[in-house]
Amino acid sequence: MDIGNLLKRKITATFIVTIVTSIILAFLTVNTTKQEPAYELGANFLGWLSVYGVYAGAIILIYGNFVSAGIEFLQQKGFIRRAWIYILLHGIFGSANGLLFQDPRLALYGMAAAVFYAFIDKWLYRRMKKRERLWPFYLVPILVCGLFWGYFQWISEPLPPFTAQDAVERVTESNGTAADLFSEEIGKREETIDGYHVVRETSAEEIGSETYLVTLTETWQKGKERGSYEITYEVDRHSLTARDLKWDETPPYYDS
Repeated sequence: MDIGNLLKRKITATFIVTIVTSIILAFLTVNTTKQEPAYELGANFLGWLSVYGVYAGAIILIYGNFVSAGIEFLQQKGFIRRAWIYILLHGIFGSANGLLFQDPRLALYGMAAAVFYAFIDKWLYRRMKKRERLWPFYLVPILVCGLFWGYFQWISEPLPPFTAQDAVERVTESNGTAADLFSEEIGKREETIDGYHVVRETSAEEIGSETYLVTLTETWQKGKERGSYEITYEVDRHSLTARDLKWDETPPYYDS
């Protein structure tokens, strides 16, 4: 048995089965849990593809290949003479996780993936004996993945504009910081706290396409005592970053 060819064949089979299984499960997940309105379904598909790929890939790479190599060893020694027995044993061992956790659906998925693995493994074995190339087995699943991503992107609804108000709401949503004290609306809000006249102002400036600088300013005054601080954030649709902080002292009424 050529160990190099064996490893090459098993790794190729692992890649094919992992990505095909992940594509099917990701498609079913996105298609059955489609949110309304349906935004960024392509990104959602890729996200689920990654999740299933990590879990399925780890199981197939470690457990699946160990079992498959053992079955192939028995076949080489003459204990398994029929191809259908080789495939059947893969299916039985593939259902082990589902049987262990008493989950019939997981057992069915595992069996289907294992049987698919066995077919692919045998096909690769014949191709390698004929010295045929294996690169199409890597390229085709990737192209299929791209087609599914394109399909979901095509049926997705366009995202609504990300406005200055959206940016302000992102900054002032409850997150356990001083920003929680500011209004979700652009503008000023005045109040009296422990005798201090307090003004909190929220402003937003667009600095790029759907990118804003949101500035939160708080000033206070009580007789001749006065002070202020200012926090600036850069915000876009996907991120929020603190840019600048001008904080000389903590407002005295915060300690009360």
